[in-house]
Amino acid sequence: MTRYVDGFVVPVPKKKLAEYRRIATLAGRVWREHGALEYIECVADDVKPGKWTSFPQSVKLRSGETVVFSYIVYRSRGQRDRINAKAMKDPRLAKMMDPKAMPFDGKRMFWGGFRTIVSL
Repeated sequence: MTRYVDGFVVPVPKKKLAEYRRIATLAGRVWREHGALEYIECVADDVKPGKWTSFPQSVKLRSGETVVFSYIVYRSRGQRDRINAKAMKDPRLAKMMDPKAMPFDGKRMFWGGFRTIVSL
């Protein structure tokens, strides 16, 4: 079965990781309630800086920060678009969508949508 995935990579200050986790848990609940199949947030464990590129380099990781890799799984891109529209309007997320309230530098976050080509 083909699925659609939104992927995110974000630098999070280690001292704000608990706050990020709290916000991510709420976001995950909202996305799942609106129909996402899975909502996963992962903190770096084995992501060494590379010679040319790496997860730390991709977000211009600073001292005292760690990398978080996240993804949300949907049945299709159409479903993703519908679920994201609902989630972004959900009042529970309003405060957390304010760039000043985020526990990370949103300017160094990157994301994208991916259609699956292998799913075992």
